[in-house]
Formats: sequence, structure tokens, C-alpha cells
Amino acid sequence: MAILAQPAPSLRPHLPHRRRARFSHQISLLTRVHCSATAPSKPRRPNSDNLTLDPTLLTPAATRPPVINDPALKSNWSHRAWVAGGCTTVLVSLAKSAVGAADSHIWLEPILAGLIGYVMADLGSGVYHWGIDNYGGAGTPVFGSQIEAFQGHHRWPWTITRRQFANNLHALARAVAFAVLPIILICDDPVVLGFVGVCSGCIMFSQQFHAWAHTTKSKLPPLVAALQDGGVLVSRSQHAAHHRAPYNNNYCIVSGVWNETLDSLRVFEAMEMVIFFKFGVRPRSWTDPNSDWTEQSEATSLSS
Repeated sequence: MAILAQPAPSLRPHLPHRRRARFSHQISLLTRVHCSATAPSKPRRPNSDNLTLDPTLLTPAATRPPVINDPALKSNWSHRAWVAGGCTTVLVSLAKSAVGAADSHIWLEPILAGLIGYVMADLGSGVYHWGIDNYGGAGTPVFGSQIEAFQGHHRWPWTITRRQFANNLHALARAVAFAVLPIILICDDPVVLGFVGVCSGCIMFSQQFHAWAHTTKSKLPPLVAALQDGGVLVSRSQHAAHHRAPYNNNYCIVSGVWNETLDSLRVFEAMEMVIFFKFGVRPRSWTDPNSDWTEQSEATSLSS
């Protein structure tokens, strides 16, 4: 049997028009042509050591919208246990900070540390949101399920309002529990604990703030609506810009205070170019918006 290697048609990166002139990157895939009377062998997967593929070509976002009463949107006892554990570590951190501040008669420093933690949590939520929106897929180790959920979220953003509380928060609560527990066991500094407690708490609840940003104001608790209006929590109108083309801005989902600065300075755009030139990997935001990005209304999704 003779085996001839020949290049298949190349795949050019589908960059938006404004970036197409700046990049000319081409990925070539090798295919095998089998000349034989027997049935062809099972196709071989490309060697990832020799090829750099857009993650969205390998693991596209979820293609099936949730249905009414979808079990995947409901909380289970494991979810509730992790949220309880995460909340416990956050509360212990804040309590130790308050006790330490009372014993040492210093209050200003822990309070300022908490405010800094709140601001940094918004920045952290933006960086994390940008990363999982643009890179990887369902098969990515550790973060695969969150990546799939966030990338599918662009198509069905309303589903986050249908997720039950613990279902929505358990992944971040688990991370917070593992990260904060060692700190509260070995640290007694009220300033450090104040920063850790507020920052980790805001990160853990960022997905709930995100859900509220997709909830109509009439359905929000009055206090939440007031906090959104005051800029303490990310508002529905501010976050809505993230779900409009070109889908590459307003990533921060705690208070949104960093969004204008990060977008005006094109911080994420610069990071994307560094990653592209270093590793040859394109973010999803460089792809012309398609059906994976286009929002599908709740009524349309549930009727299909």
C-alpha cells in the first residue's frame, strides 16, 4: 500500500477586519491519502506537538441550550457543602481580622485592606473571565467545565438566572476554601486577614453578582438594585455591553470599576497579542462573531 503525504487546504485565522492586516498566520494540516482496495484505517489525530490550533476548532462551546427544569442547573448536596465551606473560611478570616483589630486597637488599616481586596477582586474577576472566555474548551484540565459554561453563556446568557444559588457558586467556593483555609490557620495579622476575607468573598460571590447583572431590575431584591445603581455591584446596563459585538470588553463582574480603564488601555488586547506571538494561539474574540457568539433568546431556545 502506498502512502502519500500532501498538504490539505490551509486554515487562515479568521481575524476581524481591523486586525486582519496585522496578522498573517497560517496553519497547515497534513492528511494521508490511502491508495488501497481495502477499507481505510481509522483517521489519525494531528500531532499537537507540531501544530498550533485555535482552541475553538477543537472544543467549541456547548451547542445544546438548557431545558426547563434541567438538572444541570439545580444544586445538589455537594454544591451546598462547598458553598458552606467557602463561606465559613471567608467569615472566619473576617472574624479573625476584627478580633485582631480590636486587640491591637487598629481599625483603619484592616478596613483599607478590605477595600483594596474588594477592588482587586473586581480586577481578578475580569482577568479570569477574559481567560476562560477566550482560551481552552470543555476538554481543558481542571477548568474545562467552567470554560464550556462561560463560552456557551454568550449564546444563552439567560441560563445563569435559572441556575440555583449553590450550583452557580460551588466551583469558586471550592477554590476559595482551599486557598483561604491555610491562610487563616497560620496568619493572625488583621490587615492581611481583612484583605483575604473581602477579596476571596467577592471572588466567590462574583458569579452571583454576574447572575444579578442578567436579571431584570423588577426581579432583583431592592438592596441589590440599589447597590447596582450605586456602582457597588456591576449593573445590568454595564454588563450588557459585554454581550454585544465585538465581545471583547467589560469582563469584570464584581463592581465593574476596572472595565473602563482596562478597555481604554487595551490591556487584554495587549495580553492576547503577547500570547499569540509567544504560543501562536488566537483568542476567540479575534474570530468574527458567529452562531456561538450570537445571543439566542430564552423563548427561542426553549421552543427549539
